[in-house]
Amino acid sequence: MFRYGEERPKELKFTGFEASVDRRDGQWIDVELRLCLDASTPLPDDVIDLTALAVCTHAGHPIQIEALDEGIDCEYQFTVFEKEQIERYIRGEELQARIAEAARN
Repeated sequence: MFRYGEERPKELKFTGFEASVDRRDGQWIDVELRLCLDASTPLPDDVIDLTALAVCTHAGHPIQIEALDEGIDCEYQFTVFEKEQIERYIRGEELQARIAEAARN
């Protein structure tokens, strides 16, 4: 993660995810993720409750992945490495099935 304007990111390694999947409308599915962190990559001191919001198409493709702190936008963003970890989870079979189910309802 890095704060907007910073040049040196502090990369987080995720060990697991808890997902909530909700259909926003006829075009988008919101996937909110609670992130489990590897002990070797702690959060920055000023982050209280880090989660991620991934906006996906009804076909399950993640279009946007944003960092949230206490459920709202924050001054941090994910690095490419962190987004790759999140995207790999989203593209996994289990979560793709949940996204497809939300898209049908």
